[in-house]
Amino acid sequence: MTDLPKQPPAADPANELASDSSPIDPRDFRNALGTYATGVTIITAAGPDAKPYGLTCNSFASVSLNPPLVLWSLVVYSSSLTVFQNASHFAVNVLGASQQALANKFAKSSDDKFTAVDWSPGLGNAPVLAESVANFQCRSVNRYYGGDHVIFLGAVEAYSYNRNEPLLFARGSYGRFLAEDDRQKSS
Repeated sequence: MTDLPKQPPAADPANELASDSSPIDPRDFRNALGTYATGVTIITAAGPDAKPYGLTCNSFASVSLNPPLVLWSLVVYSSSLTVFQNASHFAVNVLGASQQALANKFAKSSDDKFTAVDWSPGLGNAPVLAESVANFQCRSVNRYYGGDHVIFLGAVEAYSYNRNEPLLFARGSYGRFLAEDDRQKSS
C-alpha cells in the first residue's frame, strides 16, 4: 500500500459497472472508503403485513435542504430489499454512542430483530426507535440502481433529534466523536 493515487486506466463505460472487469481491488477500495468516518443508522420500514423490518446502515446522507431529501443504499442481494422497494415510507434512526449493541443486532440476519427493542410506528408504520439521537421519517420518492446497490431517495416528512452523542463507524470499528473541548480536557 502506498499513498500514491490509485488511478485505473480509462475503462469502457459499457463495462464500468461490471465487477469482473474493474482494475480496482475491491478489498483495498473498501479499506480506502473505510477511512471516511460515518454515523451509524438503522433503516426501518413496515412490510405488507405491517411486520417491522430494519437493518444497520452507514450509507446515509443528506441530499437537499429544500426540498428536504435524504438517501441511503442497500446491497441488491439483501433479504430485505423487496420490503424496502415496496414500502411507502422508511425511517432513518441515527444511533447514539450507547447503542452499539443495537447496531450489531440489526446488522445480522434474524427474524426477531425487534424483540426487546423500544419502538413506535411512524409514518407509513415505519418503526421509529426510542433513544436514537435523531430520526427522519421519509416518504419513498425514488430508487436508483448503482452497481451492486440500490439507492433509496426519501422526502423527509417528519424528524426529531436530541443532543446525545452519536455512534460513529470508521475502519471497520465503532467509535465516538471527540470534540475539541474534550481533547483539551484529556491532555
